[in-house]
Amino acid sequence: MFETVRNAFKIKDLRKKILYTLFMLVVVRIGCQIPVPGVDASVISEWFEDNSSMDFFNQMTGGSFSQMSIFALNITPYITSSIILQLLTIAIPRLEELHKDGEEGRKKIAEYTRYLTIGLAVIESVAMAIGFGNAGYLTDGVTFESVAVMVVSLTAGATFLMWLGEQITEKGVGNGISIILLYNIVSRMPEDMASLYEKFISGATTSTNRILAAVVIVAVIVGMIVFIIILSDGERRISVQYSKKTQGRKMLGGQSSHIPLKVNTAGVIPVIFAGSLFQMPIVIASFTGVQPASGANATLVQKMLKVLNQNSWCNFDSFGEFKYTLGLVIYVVLLIFFAYFYTSITFNPQEVSMNMKKQGGFIPGIRPGKPTVDYLTKVLNSIVFIGAIGLSVVAVVPIFFSGAFGADVSFGGTSLIIIVGVILETLKQIESQMLVRHYRGFISE
Repeated sequence: MFETVRNAFKIKDLRKKILYTLFMLVVVRIGCQIPVPGVDASVISEWFEDNSSMDFFNQMTGGSFSQMSIFALNITPYITSSIILQLLTIAIPRLEELHKDGEEGRKKIAEYTRYLTIGLAVIESVAMAIGFGNAGYLTDGVTFESVAVMVVSLTAGATFLMWLGEQITEKGVGNGISIILLYNIVSRMPEDMASLYEKFISGATTSTNRILAAVVIVAVIVGMIVFIIILSDGERRISVQYSKKTQGRKMLGGQSSHIPLKVNTAGVIPVIFAGSLFQMPIVIASFTGVQPASGANATLVQKMLKVLNQNSWCNFDSFGEFKYTLGLVIYVVLLIFFAYFYTSITFNPQEVSMNMKKQGGFIPGIRPGKPTVDYLTKVLNSIVFIGAIGLSVVAVVPIFFSGAFGADVSFGGTSLIIIVGVILETLKQIESQMLVRHYRGFISE
C-alpha cells in the first residue's frame, strides 16, 4: 500500500489529484467545527453522552453530529437516497431502463439522487430542529426564525458535502462520498484507541495484565482487518467457454473466460440496512424523551427499545440483562436476509444467462437456458450464505467485546468493513491510473 502511494506521488498528475483530495478533506474537517447558529452545542453534547445509542450516527458524521455543526447531517442523506433509488430500481420500470441505459442513464439517476438527498436533508433537519427546540436545546426556542436557520444550515451543509464528494470523484482519487465517509470514521479512531488504552492497559493492576490486554486488543483488531480483506477479495470463478464461429475467412471465438462471483456480494449494505432498522425506533424515541430501560418499572416500549439497543447485548452480569441479547439474534437474521435481498437486486442469473447465450458462451457441462439459470442461482445462494455468515462475524465480534468487557468504541464491524473496502478500492484506482499512464508513455515513445 505504501509503495503504491509513494510511486503515485512521483507522477505529477496523480500527485495533484491526491493533494486535491487531501485539501478537500481539510475543508470537510473545518466545516465540522462550525456550529449551527442558535443551537446550544454544550447541552447537545451532554445529551449525546446520555444517549449512547446515537454513537453510530455520530461516528458516520465524524463527530459533527454531537457538536451540531453545519455538517451535522454530513453525507448520510446522500447514502440513504442512493440506497432508496437502488431499491426502487427493481420496482419502477423507468428507473430500471435508466439503469441499463449506459452513461446517460447513470447521469439521470445521479440527478434524481441529488434531488432526493436535498429532500431528505430538509425532512431530517426539520425533525431535528423541532425535536431539539421542544427539548429546550435551541437558544431562542421553537420559533419560525430559529427552525428556519437550523434547517437552512443543515441542508446547505449536506448539499455542500454532496457536491464536495462529486468534486473529489471527478478531480481527485477514489469515490468522493466513500472517501469522506472513511475520513469521518478514521477521525474518531484516535479517541477510541485512547479510551481502550486508559481502560484496559493503563488501568490494569500489573504489567502482565497490561501486556496481555495490549496483545488481545491488537490481535482482535488485526484479525478483524485480515478477515475483512479475505472476505472482500474472496470470489468464486465460474468458467465460461465461447463457441467458435466463422465470420468471412476468419475463425472467431473459442476463448475461455469466467464469471467472478464475490463472496461478499452485497458489501456493507446488509449491515447498514439492519443497523438502520434497529436504530430508527431508538432515534425517534430519544427525540420524544423515551429511553431504553429494564426492570419492573419499565414500560413495554422501553423494554423493546432495550432489545433493539446494541449496548444491551452480550451483558453477562445477570440473566435479567442477558435476555436482551435476543436483539442480537434478530440482528443476525436480518443481516442474512438483507444479504440475499440486496444480491437479488444487483445480480440477475437470468439476465447473465441470456447475455452469455447471445454471445455464444456456455458453462462447461451445463446446458444453456434454464439449466444455466438454475446452476448460477444455486452457486450464488451458497456463496451469499458464506458471505452473510462472514458479515455476521465481523458485526458481532465488536458488539460481543463491548457488552461482555465494556470495550466501548465508536467503530465496529460496519466501520471496519467501510475502512478496508474504501482503502482497497482507492488503491486499485490509483494502480489502474498508474498502469494507464505507463502504457501511454510506452505508446508515445
